[in-house]
Amino acid sequence: MTHDATVFVVDDDQAMRTSLQWLIESTGMSVQTYESADVFLASYYPGRAGCLLLDVRMPGMSGLELQSHLAREGYRLPVIMITGHGDVAMAVKAMKAGAVDFIEKPFHDEDLLRSIRRALDYDERHRADQAARADIAARLAELTPREHEVMAMVTDGKSNKDIAAALGVSAKTVEAHRARVMEKMRADSLAELVRMALIASADGPATR
Repeated sequence: MTHDATVFVVDDDQAMRTSLQWLIESTGMSVQTYESADVFLASYYPGRAGCLLLDVRMPGMSGLELQSHLAREGYRLPVIMITGHGDVAMAVKAMKAGAVDFIEKPFHDEDLLRSIRRALDYDERHRADQAARADIAARLAELTPREHEVMAMVTDGKSNKDIAAALGVSAKTVEAHRARVMEKMRADSLAELVRMALIASADGPATR
């Protein structure tokens, strides 16, 4: 959990906002509260680390509508929905739309704090994945078109001999291309190169 992460609380109930702020701050976590979705959107800027604790029912833009708006804008802030009795169907809808959890009122403080910690951990992992993918993309950009071809075949399990035949070059030339690929990608092994290729194709986790 990063130290600069913030728990953003959006709830139209002032007493609930005050109670949540006290609870969250008592654990050493940073928190900011907002009385409506519009006020939150006016002050939030993309890229801030943290999670969003969101009341599902609010005047004006509801919690579900705010969640949908953030998704459309491409904001990947983890959402925890706070629901009242009888709002379980709405909470399930929120989960299907990407919320990481929902908490039903009345809730136990530890249950809420546990959910917040999970959401912050999720956000940290996601940001680490994004950074890793960006790093690999930058390395891939250094490869020549032929080196891209060689890397694709190497990570597909083809031998130097097979690659040479497919490209119409000598095995020695393939070895030279392969060495440059390993160097530019800063891969210490074939297994690491394969992992990078999977990450670049979005088929694998960027961090382990």
